[in-house]
Parts: sequence; C-alpha cells; structure tokens
Amino acid sequence: MTKVTFSAHPYLLGFDQLEKLVERAAKGGAEGYPPYNIEQSSPDSFRITLAVAGFAESEVDITIEDRQLVVRGRQTEPEQNRVFLHRGIAARAFQRSFVLAEGVEVVKAGLENGLLHIDLRRAQKDPVVKTIPISRK
Repeated sequence: MTKVTFSAHPYLLGFDQLEKLVERAAKGGAEGYPPYNIEQSSPDSFRITLAVAGFAESEVDITIEDRQLVVRGRQTEPEQNRVFLHRGIAARAFQRSFVLAEGVEVVKAGLENGLLHIDLRRAQKDPVVKTIPISRK
C-alpha cells in the first residue's frame, strides 16, 4: 500500500515541510508533565504557561530548534541529609516541545509563582504580489 502525502498532490508543491511538522507535532504530545496552557492574547499573540513548581530559573532552559520551541527542566539534586516522609511534589526532569509556525517568534519568557510564561507573536507580513516577466527565446 502506498502512503499518500501532502507533497504528492499537484496543487501542494513545496509543502513537504508541512508534513514533517505535522509528524513532529504528533510525536511530541505523548508526555503529560508538566501541565501547560496555551492562550491567545490577541489575534497575533499567544502565551504558553507551564506549571513548573519547584524549578528555579537556572534549572529551566528554553531553546528554539528548527522551528520547534523546546522547554527543558532539570532540578539539582537535593541535599543528601534530607529525609522525606512523603514526596508528592514532582522533581523529575522534563522536556516539552511546541512546533512553531513560520513567522512566530518568542517575545519574552518569565517565571512567576511556579508558572513559566512564554509569550509568542506572529510577525505581521504584508501581502506580496509579484509580477513574473516572461522572457523570449
């Protein structure tokens, strides 16, 4: 059986990258930690909020890798002489990925009250109309 792809359709020339983005987004949604919200603050602005209680700013890393926003967290080991009678606060390392559309950029990030806020904005583009000259042979 042959797999039908976006790029195989004659009207979707050059959309093979879109198919790769969809596959990458589908792979990244399996993990449930840490929980997060995505809200639209304006038609061109978004905010991702991750619940990262117990993580310091120095223990969280935010990068953009090939149009993918990657948030990683790794807590330093607690002091060896601490004895927990109950440990219900998650302290495990995590990695969360979000695929960004072309033209979406990170404006700022901040950590407040155990919530990591990442503000994104879609760059405004003017519609482009271009006339292609026809050359003679």
